[in-house]
Amino acid sequence: MIRILQSSWLTALLGCLLYLGTTLALVRPDKFASARLFPSNRSAADDPSWKFKNPEIDQWIAQMKDEKEALALRAQQLNDWQIRLDAERQEISTVTQTVARLQSDFDKNVIRFRAQETDNVKHQAKLIAAMSPASAALMLNEMADDDVVRILFIMKTDEASVVLDTMSKLGKPEARRAASLTARLHQVLPLANNAAPAASP
Repeated sequence: MIRILQSSWLTALLGCLLYLGTTLALVRPDKFASARLFPSNRSAADDPSWKFKNPEIDQWIAQMKDEKEALALRAQQLNDWQIRLDAERQEISTVTQTVARLQSDFDKNVIRFRAQETDNVKHQAKLIAAMSPASAALMLNEMADDDVVRILFIMKTDEASVVLDTMSKLGKPEARRAASLTARLHQVLPLANNAAPAASP
């Protein structure tokens, strides 16, 4: 009996039993229940880690939404401005075409003096004024209307009147032309220089 008690394996067995007894006495099962990963009355979905919210992320998302709305509003404004600009451009184009047409009509109806031909017209008017009314009427009858009107515009009133009167006596076509030339004298633009034109008869 003494030999058994003194054996090493018995000593090891007693040590293991004492260790297990002490462990069971100090560590009770109710302590393990409180240390469960998920308590029995709570589920994994109720764990706060699954409901974690970062205020900075929420603020960043809100800023992105605001910026998206601002960009959409800006795009709408740009679209409205583009439509307005297109309408104004169309209106300007219409006005420009109208002005060009009016300018063309004006140029057709108005006789202009160009600077380089002013001296030439003055010289012709002086020569025709020195001629007899009949000769002057026959010469002017062979010239273009615009040239005749320029010459008559430069001539003195009494000289131009005599020439037109003589032209009107050459026949009905010449009389109609004399009347047309008289009307067109009111459509002559003033001279570029300071020459004093005669008043229309």
